[in-house]
Amino acid sequence: MKLENNEIKDTVLDLQPLTYIMERNGFVLAGQWDYERVTYDLKVNSPEKNITYYIRVSGYAVEGDVDSGKAVIKLLTPLLGKHHYPHGVEYGEEEGFPQNIIDKADRVLSNVDNQLKQFIEEEAN
Repeated sequence: MKLENNEIKDTVLDLQPLTYIMERNGFVLAGQWDYERVTYDLKVNSPEKNITYYIRVSGYAVEGDVDSGKAVIKLLTPLLGKHHYPHGVEYGEEEGFPQNIIDKADRVLSNVDNQLKQFIEEEAN
């Protein structure tokens, strides 16, 4: 499910401060990168048995290589996914996401969005 109640999409930022902000908000980069793309995931536990949700923020390098640690990343629209054991995470609208999970995702992404804007503003001054 696309999470569009934020202005994260099209944000452009250096990889290192981006990763710092994302990790500060609980997101994990782990090994989910290649030379051109990054993917940050935040696990959201659910009271539902055997159900886990993930907030995903992805981006791609507009300059440099991700593996070098010196890339400029442009972010895409964040996603909300539902993990189906053992098949993986599905991000489609038809997954039927509970409103409390959507609300939590919106709060987390609003916080990330504010921190990204603050960093960009400070860098500009």
